[in-house]
Amino acid sequence: MRYIPTIGLEIHAELKTKTKMFCDSLNDPDEKHPNTNVCPICMGHPGTLPVINGEALRKMMMVGLAMNCSIEHNTFFERKNYFYPDLPKGYQISQYQKPLCYDGHLEVNNKRIRIERIHLEEDAGRLYHLPDKDYTLVDYNRAGLPLMELVTKPDLETASDVTKFATELRMILRYLGASDADMEKGQMRVEVNISLRPETQPEFGTKVEVKNINSITAAGKAVEYEVQRQSKLLDSGEKIIQETRGWDDIHNKTVSQRVKEGSADYRYFPEPDLPPMSFTDTVIEEIRAGLPELPSHRRDRFKREYSLPDHDVEIFTANRSLGNYFERVASELLSFDKLGHLERPGNEHKEKLFKLSSNYMITELARMASDVSAEINDIKITPENFADLVVRIFHGHISSSAAQTVLKEMFATGLSPESIIKEKDLAQVSDISELNTIVENVIAGNKQAVADYQKGKEASLKFLIGKVIAASKGKANPQVVTQLIKEKLS
Repeated sequence: MRYIPTIGLEIHAELKTKTKMFCDSLNDPDEKHPNTNVCPICMGHPGTLPVINGEALRKMMMVGLAMNCSIEHNTFFERKNYFYPDLPKGYQISQYQKPLCYDGHLEVNNKRIRIERIHLEEDAGRLYHLPDKDYTLVDYNRAGLPLMELVTKPDLETASDVTKFATELRMILRYLGASDADMEKGQMRVEVNISLRPETQPEFGTKVEVKNINSITAAGKAVEYEVQRQSKLLDSGEKIIQETRGWDDIHNKTVSQRVKEGSADYRYFPEPDLPPMSFTDTVIEEIRAGLPELPSHRRDRFKREYSLPDHDVEIFTANRSLGNYFERVASELLSFDKLGHLERPGNEHKEKLFKLSSNYMITELARMASDVSAEINDIKITPENFADLVVRIFHGHISSSAAQTVLKEMFATGLSPESIIKEKDLAQVSDISELNTIVENVIAGNKQAVADYQKGKEASLKFLIGKVIAASKGKANPQVVTQLIKEKLS
């Protein structure tokens, strides 16, 4: 029997603020010393009072607006009562009845994934379970950090939907500067709720929640595993039990953690130590007007303005700094009046120039930067010099192999293409008078290849071209050589 998966997501992300959600302890995810960024408020000492972090509220509303949500004009914080050793107060300040953002959506895989709510709360600390020990260590540095929780409707159906949604959300958070969303540091956590139902059954199946997922790739694998596991159980006539499962990254499988018999009663009630919040339309629209270009808009613009293929556009969208560098190079390409004796290519060639620039950035420049763990913003090659190199490649002033040599030297030294080409004598020879003698000598010395070409063997033409390029020590322009040989043998 075929089963239809129904998937919903709960995604937590720590907001990027200077201080914690309700106190002035630092929000520093890179702090290596445990229990350093703490104070009486985030440690839950009696008699302390929380104060709302305005920066967190603003960034939260930016996220909601970017996700096409409505913003709640009148909202408040609540106490969510439960005890964990890494939650010092014994309760969490969160939102339940009136989330700050609600009724949004995000387009993924050509389908609209509805967002039920995004609310703001405080994070808990970290527990360190030591092997072969009968105790657990607690680090409260993370306790009290501003944490957003996004809950989708059960609109996702595949592992691809899950990974694409999480990837797009992470990209939006980074574009907004709302969160670094580094899953390795725990700044973004994905939980998957999944159920299966037979094609003929309209009602949803029994929901299973998968936690402890430490990467977007693992989220996709967890979905694939659960679909197979639940399908086998249903095929054998067994029932799916409502439970919480964890993801085992070593064995690539989910494992049962606890069985859920019902919804937990967290006894929510309005937080008495914090005032209710009101936001006018003017405030909300000011925040909306300050939103930067979002990933979806960037994709559309790059396709429209630069006519790049989807693959290139996706790389320049995901790697924002590389995309920004490309745009600066593109601007330089269109502003060149003349490059030595090389005329600026006309507008009819601008799409070829953009694609040529994109190719060298993606295949060469990005790799060089990655090899030395350098950020694109910190490289020594100026956009002007990169555009200079692209124009020379376009005109055949240097060969593709010479271009790689020049680019490596530019990356290492920051020198201009012109100075490197002169120093290493890499200019490609395109002058017919210079190449004519070499071509005639190659033709005279390879009579069999000439005869084979005249009988229609195209491989012989490539052989002759290779001989000319070798005789010129790699400097001969292949296009000019090809034209010369064809003319002489026609």
